Amino acid sequence: MRFSIRSGALALCALWLAGCTTYVQTQVTAFSNWNGNASDATRTYAFQRNGEQQNSIEQTTYETLVAGELSKYNFRRQVADASARYQVSLAYSVRGDLVTVRQPVYYDPWLMYGPYGRPFWGPWGGWGGYGPWRPAGYVDQSYPVYIHALQIRMTDRSTGREVYKVTAVNSTDNASLYGAMPYLVRSALADFPLGNGTVRTVTIPVDKRRHSATKRRRR
Repeated sequence: MRFSIRSGALALCALWLAGCTTYVQTQVTAFSNWNGNASDATRTYAFQRNGEQQNSIEQTTYETLVAGELSKYNFRRQVADASARYQVSLAYSVRGDLVTVRQPVYYDPWLMYGPYGRPFWGPWGGWGGYGPWRPAGYVDQSYPVYIHALQIRMTDRSTGREVYKVTAVNSTDNASLYGAMPYLVRSALADFPLGNGTVRTVTIPVDKRRHSATKRRRR
């Protein structure tokens, strides 16, 4: 299941546009009615799929990632839906966009010198009034970005009551949703359960091996 989300996403692409791929920043929003007194014995769940997610290899891949994170909080996955206390559903999407960044244009100070090293102008020799490598102006440049989103929704199976919903959004220079999903899942479920109405940014170091492998598949 895919859904569209934009708010706050473009602001998270600044590090990628600057060429910094050391960290992935993900914006997380959570709504919670979680019973903090629930015992570990009741933390059983089954994944709930809509029509287009049935028999989907992509869906299975993402469910495996979510299951791995939920296990850190003593959740146990059940094969039979009827034996699970909670139902967990996933929605995800990727969308291309353009973002425009204003960047400085610099003077090359060496171009200010004439023959024999004599400066063309300026009271301080060749550096003139600008000083070395000071911006001479600015230009607007547009870059493609890809907004990845994941929503995890937990409901009480017996009542149908929603108990937890968390949305994670990040933007990178890579179109691959598969490459972004580990960061989305880890960010969405970090410090589970978050308080109702929590909005925060989660920063995770880039897995260089996964990042390189994803780039090779993209070529």
